[in-house]
Amino acid sequence: MNENLFTSFNTPTLMGLPIVILIIALPSLLIVSSKRLVPNRLHSFQQWLIKLTTKQMMIVHTPKGRTWALMLTSLIMFIASTNLLGLLPHTFTPTTQLSTNLGMAIPLWAGAVILGFRHKLKSSLAHFLPQGTPMSLIPLLIVTETISLFIQPMALAVRLTANITAGHLLIHLIGGATLVITTISPPAATITFLILTLLTILEFAVALIQAYVFTLLVSLYLHDNT
Repeated sequence: MNENLFTSFNTPTLMGLPIVILIIALPSLLIVSSKRLVPNRLHSFQQWLIKLTTKQMMIVHTPKGRTWALMLTSLIMFIASTNLLGLLPHTFTPTTQLSTNLGMAIPLWAGAVILGFRHKLKSSLAHFLPQGTPMSLIPLLIVTETISLFIQPMALAVRLTANITAGHLLIHLIGGATLVITTISPPAATITFLILTLLTILEFAVALIQAYVFTLLVSLYLHDNT
């Protein structure tokens, strides 16, 4: 067990050079591509899952918003595969880094907002000042709505970072406690190990849910601006 709980979140290096780019590119190698006329079961399941996810996210969008289908599908696949790979022992999870998540959230949010100001200027400006607002509250409301708009990408990134980091820390703490308790009380260690197993299963679910939530919120921002 490492003395520093946050050692596993440090960016890995090879000969002094960061290899985070290689780690980020790794999930794309796991996507199965088949040139067969009749695909195998894994490829069929992969295609079914992609179509189901795309349909669920794109069903509420206009034709203009559906042009983002490939982008959103790639996003959810990348985040989900990265989160799942990060649950393996001695691995690095890029989504535990706030900078990585901001790098995904800010461009997507900015693209959706710019699209809204370009094609729905009046509707986008109307969000800053709802109809019927008292004159005395207009300056305060405009400032509040502006802040809430610019805080959206930060909320996206912080939510994903906090959830993935918290899960990794819990697994780390309970795993270390299980090793310590094993030499003291085997029955208690068995109970702790059972808790660790259930927590690991929960983290698999959280890894997929957080990928879906992140992509869904980006999809909602896009829907509001198209």
